[in-house]
Amino acid sequence: MFNKVQKTYTENLGQTNRIVEGTIIKGDILSKADFRLDGDLIGNFQSHGKIVIGPAGSIKGDILCKNADIEGRFEGKIQVEEVLSLKASSVITGEVICGKLAIEPGAEFNATCVMKTNQSKLLSGGQKSEE
Repeated sequence: MFNKVQKTYTENLGQTNRIVEGTIIKGDILSKADFRLDGDLIGNFQSHGKIVIGPAGSIKGDILCKNADIEGRFEGKIQVEEVLSLKASSVITGEVICGKLAIEPGAEFNATCVMKTNQSKLLSGGQKSEE
């Protein structure tokens, strides 16, 4: 009657976690679903989905995810398996490793960048494996 069945990643698609503006989190976040951050995170973030950092949002730490859209501020190391999209209002400082990079005019990009076409298995164990 009260048995909980573990949801698979595909069942989490379409579900988004959200941290609203004015919220400050100090620590690490691990998420299997997509995530929208309009507050501030001081720590690391890891997801098998997509992270969206809203215009008021900021992260100071490391990010490891499948896709990312950034409108706010980011400082640290970001590893994106597929597409990193930087909006005109974004401010990026640090190190970027991604599969594809899209930058709108007006974005502030002060980072080293490595683009890898074979970004397979980046999220499994935190290390990428090139074949």
